[in-house]
Amino acid sequence: MPSSEQALLDVADLCVSYPTSTGGIFTKPSSFQAVKGASFSVKRGQTVGLVGESGSGKSTIGKAILKLTPSESGRIIYDGTEISSLSEKSFLPFRKRIQTIFQDPYASLNPRLNVGAIVAEPLIVHEPELSRSEREEKVASLLVKVGLPADAMSRYPHQFSGGQRQRICIARALSSRPEFIICDECVSALDVSVQAQIANLLQDLQDEYGITYLFIAHDLAVVEHMSHEVVVMQAGQIVEKGTAEEIYNEPKTEYTRKLLDAVPKMPSLLA
Repeated sequence: MPSSEQALLDVADLCVSYPTSTGGIFTKPSSFQAVKGASFSVKRGQTVGLVGESGSGKSTIGKAILKLTPSESGRIIYDGTEISSLSEKSFLPFRKRIQTIFQDPYASLNPRLNVGAIVAEPLIVHEPELSRSEREEKVASLLVKVGLPADAMSRYPHQFSGGQRQRICIARALSSRPEFIICDECVSALDVSVQAQIANLLQDLQDEYGITYLFIAHDLAVVEHMSHEVVVMQAGQIVEKGTAEEIYNEPKTEYTRKLLDAVPKMPSLLA
């Protein structure tokens, strides 16, 4: 595993705004600032949990890293390169290195494609030199890696449970051999027992491949289980950050204490 002491991602004074009105003859355009001067880093090979209530800006940070929404100001530095200022064309090589797993496995899989085609999509884009048989071999290997049978390739998303669909999403994210994966509420739509299975799978993959995670969630029990460090957001601002042990044993802000008090402990996740 790569050294965990080196920061793979640095976010510095990031601000992101969304337009709320284009304005008119007598009114000025208006906007809503979703992220207000956020700064944190993610060490290589580790997991940072980004937590907060709905609307706190945590998912917006993930979208800004992926260049799915523009940054208003600040810097996003990935492995020494400032990616926030890159054009879409210049950012393309980073799409192989940075992948994401979305919240809803039902919505993020194309129902018209079978699983083999879904998982193979990044391979077609990033490794076009592979033959069809080579792609199929890699897809089968990835499905087995995430706990699905190789013959799942011929089946369609509607034939799987929610947890199995999320495993398919993980296999797709892994297919480009990324260094960094943004997990955007990737277990919140699943049952508690399935959440634990997916969280444990992600940790096993991190141990094996040295993957770095930004784990975005509102479920603090899962975040505690997954994360080396935790960043707490409220109303677009980072209000507290530290190791998982520091945040959960000695929270410094009233907001963090309220978040902790609001979520029941789930011992099954701590096994």
